[in-house]
Parts: sequence; structure tokens; C-alpha cells
Amino acid sequence: MKASPGVGRSYAKALFELARERNQVDAISRDLGIILDLFARETQLRAFFARPWIAASAKRAAAAEVAARLEVAPLARDFLALVAAQGRVDHLEMIAAAYRELQDEAAGRVRARVRTAVPLSEAERSALASRLGRALGGKHVMLEEVADRELLGGFVAEVGSLLVDGSLDGQLARLRHRLVHG
Repeated sequence: MKASPGVGRSYAKALFELARERNQVDAISRDLGIILDLFARETQLRAFFARPWIAASAKRAAAAEVAARLEVAPLARDFLALVAAQGRVDHLEMIAAAYRELQDEAAGRVRARVRTAVPLSEAERSALASRLGRALGGKHVMLEEVADRELLGGFVAEVGSLLVDGSLDGQLARLRHRLVHG
């Protein structure tokens, strides 16, 4: 079954609300990471949960056993069992990403994916995060930096659907456009 962003968001929202009620938001986030790591490494485990002929009860029991061995919180264990029984293990990555977005939103922070020509120094990272935060209404910005050797210089920051192009490439493209189109 193809993973759907809407389904992943629905599951994440339900899990987030339960985790918030129980004051376990950060613990569940950590547990989701542990579960995702396991499923990324174990192709046979993913294949087991993808088989439609295996009964939902068997998938639920296997997921509960996997979670118990990982020593995750009972809420994470029960959630994984539910997801497995519903045949939604292929949605785990989307669920975890949506959960992280909800967690960040509740904490007043955003994640920015920043591409730079060369790795930024700590002072540059701090200054860029601060400026992006001011531009986004005072939110705390967490940078996910990627060195992109294709860039001539500067940076390109992506925050959700917002794109901030402070790269030399972007400046040259804008200059070229102005010269051609007046």
C-alpha cells in the first residue's frame, strides 16, 4: 500500500495528543526514532509487516514483541501494535515526520534546511538561525545544514514552503533576469 501524507498526519496527531496528555512528548519522539532505525535496518521485518496474508492479530503481537524488546514506552508499544494491525507500517516514516512537526509547532520552533557552499562556523550558524527566527515571527529555528559544493557561495534556506535564497547563484540569476527583462 502506498503511504499517504494525510494518513500519516492523522496517526501522528492522535499519537501526539495522547503523548501530550501523558507528558511524554519527547520520550515518544525518541521512541519513534528508535523504531524507525530498526525498520530501516531490518528489511525482513518490514517485509513481514507488508505481507497482506498475515493476520492483523499476528502483526499486532509481533509489533508488541518488537517494541518490548526495544524497551520503548508503553504508549509507543501500543501505537506500533495498532499501526501494524491496521497495515500501516509503511506509513511509519511519514507518521514520525508529522509527529516531529507537531512537536516543533507546540514548542514554537521550526526546522530550516540550509544548503551552503562551505560548512558554517558556529557563529555563522547562530547568526543565520537568529535572522531566520526574526523573519519568521520570533520562532526558534533549528538548522539542518548540508554542504552543497554546487553552490558558488552564500546559502539557500528552506523552512516549510518558504525559500530564502541568499546564494551567489541566486543573486546572479536575479541579475541576469533584470538585465534580460529590464
